[in-house]
Amino acid sequence: MGITKTEGFSEETNKMAEVLKALGHPARLSIMEYLAKSPSCVCGEIVDELPLAQPTISRHLSELKKVGLIKGNIDGKNICYCINEEGWNGVKDFVANLSGILESKNSCCK
Repeated sequence: MGITKTEGFSEETNKMAEVLKALGHPARLSIMEYLAKSPSCVCGEIVDELPLAQPTISRHLSELKKVGLIKGNIDGKNICYCINEEGWNGVKDFVANLSGILESKNSCCK
């Protein structure tokens, strides 16, 4: 497998690429959706909601946490997860900015 070339791109672009790559898996999108719908931090309930084994879910949670989309707090033997609003706001701002650029641009492909 080749190495992805990241030099020459801004730090912000590279960071957003990692975030969007993390969101590019259906299990991670399902985790984000479940956490967004939950009224409080979620500990073990995610395993009951997804058709995946606990170690697989833990790996997906780790990836989402690594890119800053979720945060986890230790509660006894459990780690409780919730959406990291700062990280999610970064995604929303990026998409809104890109959408604004595209809406103001005349389409060249008709």
